[in-house]
Amino acid sequence: MKYENHLLKIMTSALPMAALPAIGQAQGQPVAVDRQRPNIILFMVDDMGWQDTSVPFWTQPTPLNRTYETPNMEKLARQGMVFTQAYATPISSPTRCSLLTGSNAARHRVTNWSLERNVMTDSNDDKMAVPQWNVNGISPVSTTENAYHARSFVQILRDNGYHTIHCGKAHWGAMDTPGENPSAWGFDVNIAGHAGGAPTTYLSERNYGHRQDGTPTSAFAVPGLRKYWGTGTFLTEALTKEALTAMDKAKKYQQPFFLYMAHYAIHIPIDRDQRYFSKYVRKGLSDKEAAYASLIEGMDKSLGDIMEWLNNNGEAKNTILIFMSDNGGYATETAWRDAPLYTQNAPLKCGKGSLYEGGIREPMIVRWPDTVKPGTRCDKYLIIEDFYPSLLEMAGIKKYATPQPIDGISFVPLLIGGKDTSHDRALYWNYPNVWGNEGPGISLNCAIRWNEWKMIYSYKTGKKELYNINEDIGEANDLSVSHPDLTNKLSRLLGNHLRKVKAQRPSVKATGQPAPWPDEVR
Repeated sequence: MKYENHLLKIMTSALPMAALPAIGQAQGQPVAVDRQRPNIILFMVDDMGWQDTSVPFWTQPTPLNRTYETPNMEKLARQGMVFTQAYATPISSPTRCSLLTGSNAARHRVTNWSLERNVMTDSNDDKMAVPQWNVNGISPVSTTENAYHARSFVQILRDNGYHTIHCGKAHWGAMDTPGENPSAWGFDVNIAGHAGGAPTTYLSERNYGHRQDGTPTSAFAVPGLRKYWGTGTFLTEALTKEALTAMDKAKKYQQPFFLYMAHYAIHIPIDRDQRYFSKYVRKGLSDKEAAYASLIEGMDKSLGDIMEWLNNNGEAKNTILIFMSDNGGYATETAWRDAPLYTQNAPLKCGKGSLYEGGIREPMIVRWPDTVKPGTRCDKYLIIEDFYPSLLEMAGIKKYATPQPIDGISFVPLLIGGKDTSHDRALYWNYPNVWGNEGPGISLNCAIRWNEWKMIYSYKTGKKELYNINEDIGEANDLSVSHPDLTNKLSRLLGNHLRKVKAQRPSVKATGQPAPWPDEVR
């Protein structure tokens, strides 16, 4: 009854269907506005591991939790709900495309990171050939080749009276395609978003990747921040300043706003944020680790600045604030991390690019005043495509039309003590690609999570691994041999889903034949 009463509460502020514009309605056409709807801020961090914070997301604090200092994440956790089993995909573009479309990556087929139009970013494998995935990302129009056509939840928010702001990394569409521009997805304001999925540099002294005449030094130069060049303003701080200015303007519009604060941090390059670097050197970290820690704390300072703006402007009580990351932290490079390979996200195994927990389990926190009980934790699992229906439900929007199927399920019930949406629900991952970095669970595989069980299948070797995640978070004890019936059951569920959504799979170079589906291998 509590859940039903809550739905009634937020739906009473929803616009009547007669006020909803058709899918093809021209942008800018007036719509009715209900200022009592909550503002929504999605604070998305890039490549942040589950342990890259002082907030414990496990059952106990870890050495990494004691190393990093994220006081504003701690404050947010005290004021909201911590999700300990929030999942994304192992790579940036697939996650961000699932977020914006509500479709699972196996369905939208943007299974690796995108950049140039019609150019695959995969590395070469000696035995397997990757399929022709949607290298152009997602597109708001149906005529873009090698792309997934979709309507974003941002466009739906905008059509229902929200002022929409994008700040930071986009990474939804390849260069010279409609999907590269956040404005095409319904954002009224675009700050520094483009096709690139990383910054050339965080340093204003290097003009964020531009020559002095304004020409970019690479495809990853961060656009639109020229006034900060040469000022000593770290990229994370420049983006934060621009976001605060955009919120100042939004407040004058007398309508609810949605801010997608999508930091480039803490993606490589690991530049030193001098505001925090020396402190971590004094704590005994190497220069490499101190630089990484400075990126983390700079990101946390941005979160604190946004929370302070909400308090100072009387918007904190009417704003939902969600913290999330797009994939696991790096664990495959020793050039900037001192820990042994594949351990940088311990107790989780491996990191970015991997279908082990270190590559896909993310730090997530939700603050929703007067709705979510402060200082609570949720151990139920969810996945990135769930954000699409969840954000719309938070805004009081229940009915909408999209050209794409919505695979996500709203996690609002988990926030308010309603139905357990994770029980007997299967989560799916498909990564038929070759990322480039090597390590456990990286490339040419697929996976399923069902209750406490997780199975990973390698397209290349045909090997299956089965883990009880509740008892073995580090995925050290493969139970596939001792539990053959369960392994076969999960293989069938995974194989049936991949075929149903027309997922792709690699092929064997020697024969030209596609690799078997997981339920075709015993």
